[in-house]
Amino acid sequence: MKATIRAITSAWFLILGSLAPLFAQAPPQQQPEFVKQGQQLVRDGKPEEALALYRQTLRTSPNSVPANIAAGSVLDLMGKGEEARKYFTKAIDVADTPEGKASAKRAMAMSYAFEGNCQKTVEYEQEGFEFYGNAKNFFQQGEIANEAARVCIDSGDLDAAYRWYQIGHDTGLKEPDITPARQDLWNFRWEHAQARIAARRGDQAEAQKHVVAAKTILDKGTIPEQAPFFPYLKGYVAFYAGDYKTTLDELSKANPNDPFIQCMIGQTYEKLGEKDKAVEYYRKASTASSHNSTAAYAVPFARKKLS
Repeated sequence: MKATIRAITSAWFLILGSLAPLFAQAPPQQQPEFVKQGQQLVRDGKPEEALALYRQTLRTSPNSVPANIAAGSVLDLMGKGEEARKYFTKAIDVADTPEGKASAKRAMAMSYAFEGNCQKTVEYEQEGFEFYGNAKNFFQQGEIANEAARVCIDSGDLDAAYRWYQIGHDTGLKEPDITPARQDLWNFRWEHAQARIAARRGDQAEAQKHVVAAKTILDKGTIPEQAPFFPYLKGYVAFYAGDYKTTLDELSKANPNDPFIQCMIGQTYEKLGEKDKAVEYYRKASTASSHNSTAAYAVPFARKKLS
């Protein structure tokens, strides 16, 4: 029985290694049934019921790492970060493998991201970064570094964001026998990040230089899945240049289900004095259901705008 539980838990840790620790896409058989049920409840706009389900599991299995992480993640989405971190702390304490502890710490990092705390996010992401470094998993190291950087840029710590995006880029390229497509992915992400940071610093010339560089990489055709991130970039840069018409034009071509994009469209309509349209997009963003860096920015931001 214990071996079965360990096997299920190990599979869950693999799920947690993704960009969205709680709501990652993974084969259904790898997820405990109560987690799948809770995920659906959250997507249906019933986080209280999801939390009740997870707490029910914890009453009989208090050391369940998946249940503790799931409960904490829902509490973050509900704006109850302090309570959420009690569950993440428990998950860290009871996890019996290095992978488990790294995943629980990554979930803790996202909890601080929901409060816009770059420093604490980096503190916990650093531990996951070191774990994957020891495992020589350079791609996952790069992913974690970029995740930390994303939280920092959204919280306004541009220096930390630049540093961690560069670490992500440089580390990702260390992957043995890296393919040209993977190289282009990391280079595209780095140009994308530099453009956004320059835009936030008010240096439009520098931002545009990196926009052009990003487009050059994208035009090679090796990373077509990254195409939706280019209009997002152009819209982002245009927003900080005060060109709100271009912002809307470009963001309309980006992923319409991305809560960060929804927030930025809301901000743009707000700048244009179209309050009703702004509220419409803030409402959409406020219902994000993933425990990741995108929702960590969008959910608190949108709800504050709606309050």
